[in-house]
Amino acid sequence: MRIAIVGAGALGLYYGAMLQRSGLDVCFLLRRDYQAITTGGLQVRSVNGDFYLAQIKAFRTPQEIGVADLVIVGLKTFSNAQMGELMRPLIGKETAILTLQNGLGNEELLAESFGPERVLGGIAFLCSNRGEPGVVCHLGEGRIRLGEFGAGLTPRSEKLAAMFRDAGVPCEAVADLRRARWEKLVWNIPFNGLSALLGQDVTELLTGGHTRELVRELMLEVIAGANAQGLSNEIDGPIFSKQMITLTDQMDHYRPSMQIDREEGRPLELDAIFAIPLQRAVAAGVTMPRVDMLYRLLAGGEKISC
Repeated sequence: MRIAIVGAGALGLYYGAMLQRSGLDVCFLLRRDYQAITTGGLQVRSVNGDFYLAQIKAFRTPQEIGVADLVIVGLKTFSNAQMGELMRPLIGKETAILTLQNGLGNEELLAESFGPERVLGGIAFLCSNRGEPGVVCHLGEGRIRLGEFGAGLTPRSEKLAAMFRDAGVPCEAVADLRRARWEKLVWNIPFNGLSALLGQDVTELLTGGHTRELVRELMLEVIAGANAQGLSNEIDGPIFSKQMITLTDQMDHYRPSMQIDREEGRPLELDAIFAIPLQRAVAAGVTMPRVDMLYRLLAGGEKISC
């Protein structure tokens, strides 16, 4: 299988490195790290053990890669306007597309451009960030839940899940991708949003009495919005929110990606993580006032280009 990684940031570099280490043919579309990786390879610093890949198939343009069997999309969602241009040269008759992007709306965008039959979505529970050029740091977690855009378990989704497991990445295929997407939002909305707004990592948020309770309240709002979407099984609000907070208690001073993006002056993934979920909740008759307030505060701090 020939795999192309589009969006080789912390997520794309880590999962691509794991797949290459397992023996798969992986091509990376690179920008920032191109020079460092082509001359010095890729170093993965991981809680599960460091490893080094001396030879990486790195490319500056998708035309240089050509048609792939599987395209894994790790782009930040604020770059979605470029997705068609970046991916079109990679798509052949049998190419499958797996988006590991955050939030909602990504599968729909890909389906509109390339056909719904190609599209799968994955939810990555990964704590990772970029080090110096040519280095990716895996700080914890890493599991993936993936499923078909068209819903239901299929041999294709099961095969891709097995591919990740064989590479050392815990992965399961799910029948209800929409439910899995909303479950990830239960974590992403409070922790990414509050960390970016307040400049506090997850440990600081959870050791503050007021912010810990606000995290829980935000989670319950997101779960109410999720359960209005016609999921195969409703999410149990009190139990699931407690599980997410307990899990995050173990992430020692982890900085979510949105906090890092704001600190480094990059745009935030507000549409996919906030605006679209809010729209879908309202369309289903559910308001999320705390989530809406957090979204407005974050949007108010974004730089507007003229």
